[in-house]
Amino acid sequence: MLIVDDEPWARRRIATLLETERDIEVVGECADGSGAIEKIIDLSPDLVFLDVQMPELDGFEVVDAVGPDRMPLVIFATAYDKYALQAFDAHALDYLLKPFDEERFYRALDRARRELQQGKASLDNNLRALLGSLRNGRKYLQRLAVKSGGRVIFLRSTDVDWFEASGNYVVLHAGRDSHLLRGTLNALENKLDAAQFLRIHRSTIVNLDRVKELQPWFHGEQVLVLQDGTQLSVGRGFRERLKQFLGNTVE
Repeated sequence: MLIVDDEPWARRRIATLLETERDIEVVGECADGSGAIEKIIDLSPDLVFLDVQMPELDGFEVVDAVGPDRMPLVIFATAYDKYALQAFDAHALDYLLKPFDEERFYRALDRARRELQQGKASLDNNLRALLGSLRNGRKYLQRLAVKSGGRVIFLRSTDVDWFEASGNYVVLHAGRDSHLLRGTLNALENKLDAAQFLRIHRSTIVNLDRVKELQPWFHGEQVLVLQDGTQLSVGRGFRERLKQFLGNTVE
């Protein structure tokens, strides 16, 4: 189990409550969202105790960055937040309302045990639905966590020039560097700010701040040229969206 809470006393309390649970091993503790993402990716724990309210990256952003497919089973903890509680209830996800007592904590732990025995496929779907509902009232994805050379690197989404689909991964092109992110381009597109990122091909999303010009190509094709000279093909099915962005100048 991984314990994630920005308050030291809260982490100590959880660790103390788990001391008598022989089937639970605490593999680490984190005080912030960035550290949580790194340890979840590196350690692959079966269960995470995850505080929702944390500075910089909150608990929901941790789940968003890791992705529901890779996210372990989660016991959320939150101070009173009407919107968050409604979201948990709507998507059948368990949570602990701070301050919680020992009885409530152990009930959540027992439920987690049952879920682990039965498999968490349904909970993956619940997490996706939760994130989908929260995105309607929350900011777009701002950071991406990628593994590189045994390390976990955090990139701001605005630092990525363009995204490219590659099988079960997405290639992030940022300057001279490229990084692999597990997932699909469709899922990533839903997390990005549509005013900043535009899908121009079934396999390509471009950061509009990096676009230099649009050029005609052979046989009526078109390419976007980025500031570093990279040329990206514009798919026929995506030209209307590009046309709307460019103010109807694309023919």
